[in-house]
Amino acid sequence: MLSIRLARKRDADTIAVMSRELIEAGLGWSWTPSRVARSILNRETNVVVADIDSRIAGFALMHYFEEHAHLLLFAVSRENRRQSVGRTLWTWLERTALVAGISTVHLEVRAGNTPAREFYRQIGFTEAETVRGYYRGVEAAIRMRRRVSNVAHSSR
Repeated sequence: MLSIRLARKRDADTIAVMSRELIEAGLGWSWTPSRVARSILNRETNVVVADIDSRIAGFALMHYFEEHAHLLLFAVSRENRRQSVGRTLWTWLERTALVAGISTVHLEVRAGNTPAREFYRQIGFTEAETVRGYYRGVEAAIRMRRRVSNVAHSSR
């Protein structure tokens, strides 16, 4: 059964390894266990995990500013893709952003990550610009944005 919860400090190792394998492959490792643990403890950041049968199947890390939020990390394990894990994580984040008074969520995604770009478009993000060399000079990023509002929830 799928459940969403705030990450605990003891989840940092698992999240960091998933980030290295699913997001940072070929780029080096910047989201180390200690960095993830600091984010879990940061009051301006939500680190959320999707559990299936007490195993982390996906996670998201979002930092909040006054009027917008920045989705820093978002991943679903390969074996749990296309099972609504990503959409469920996004729904949790969107509702939290609304409660926090956030109007826009921003993110960067690797330009070559076509499946992720398609997923973000499906949940309402639009591509705003390309940033060459964003990922350690190795790969370009696509900056994406999505407005969040109560209107999205009134039709559900």
